[in-house]
Amino acid sequence: MAKLSVKHLLGIKELTPEDIQLIFKTAEQFKEVINRPIKKVPSLRDITIANIFFENSTRTRLSFELAEKRLSADVVNFSSSNSSVKKGETLLDTVNNILSMKVDMVVMRHSSPGAPHFLSRHIDANIVNAGDGTHEHPTQALLDTFSMREKVGELKGKKIAIIGDILHSRVALSNIYALQKLGAEVMVCGPKTLLPKHIHELGVHVSLDVKEALAWCDVANILRIQLERQQLKYFPSLREYSLYYGIDKKMLDSLNKEIVVMHPGPINRGVEISSDAADSKQSIILNQVENGVAVRMAVLYLLAQSKPSQKA
Repeated sequence: MAKLSVKHLLGIKELTPEDIQLIFKTAEQFKEVINRPIKKVPSLRDITIANIFFENSTRTRLSFELAEKRLSADVVNFSSSNSSVKKGETLLDTVNNILSMKVDMVVMRHSSPGAPHFLSRHIDANIVNAGDGTHEHPTQALLDTFSMREKVGELKGKKIAIIGDILHSRVALSNIYALQKLGAEVMVCGPKTLLPKHIHELGVHVSLDVKEALAWCDVANILRIQLERQQLKYFPSLREYSLYYGIDKKMLDSLNKEIVVMHPGPINRGVEISSDAADSKQSIILNQVENGVAVRMAVLYLLAQSKPSQKA
């Protein structure tokens, strides 16, 4: 049976194109499972997974939890907001305490870039990065690219525009890595203040004009403004951002082609995207949510195969 080349999913950067294709192939099988009347399989029946979220998250945590339960894993949920972390316990102490409960896998979200990488060097369990600071969010990129491929076919040669707050977005970086590994062309678009200074060094096209980006692309992946990560004021107001970078149905209809519209959520309706665009037939936002469970099932299942002593 084919296996991933990695023991942990720390970022897309560490994956090979073959790893990504294997995850997609496995996700397709799990997507069939979750559309059956009985949605559970016993694949991870002997595995215990700890979801450790040091940052607030609803959609990602629920998606992972559902994926784990669909695979029949035992699930432990840990939130730093009501834990000993508030009393000064270190990250390593927290995780070692959880591992002493014989946990096989850790799904972790942390505000510090590199936190999952640090953990992977110190503990034996498989680590899945559910977002580390403004660095990477690999499962979001996998479900995004899986959803794109489902809609437009193989991504080699396709043009994908990532529009919005690129500077603070871990989704953007993971998407860029994944899309380039699959042979797609990538453009990033947003206000100059929300584009990283050396972004062009990643081999992407850069545009400050949202209409130019939409006219260029086959798929527009629209990111939200991450106000909670912004320590400075990067643009005058949300109203002004919406005026220059907000995407609505009228704008999509003015193009001489039909493009696919995506958003990793949560959506700031009326800011980066209008309701009529988000709910249009060009939008695959709800497909992304459904595919998130299947892709995360695939990642967890494949990582469990890297433990020789475990039967999945």
